[in-house]
Amino acid sequence: MAHVKIIVTLKDGVLDPQGKTVKFALEKMGYKKIEDIRIGKYIEIEIKNDKKEKLEKEIDEICDKLLANPNIEKYKFSIE
Repeated sequence: MAHVKIIVTLKDGVLDPQGKTVKFALEKMGYKKIEDIRIGKYIEIEIKNDKKEKLEKEIDEICDKLLANPNIEKYKFSIE
């Protein structure tokens, strides 16, 4: 069994209204030193262990087709 950890974030240059809202709230709470906040997604998948190359290709397809919007998001993953 393989354990996959996936992180999905917005591409550079894409506006992040959720991040701006969190930054604003933190500033109101007194945290004035925060320069920027970007919000993303963290996903874990347990999957039957195949050959590493095949598994990497499959996870890449899953991310590209469903878990991330390739127009505005980027992703990276690790397999344990």
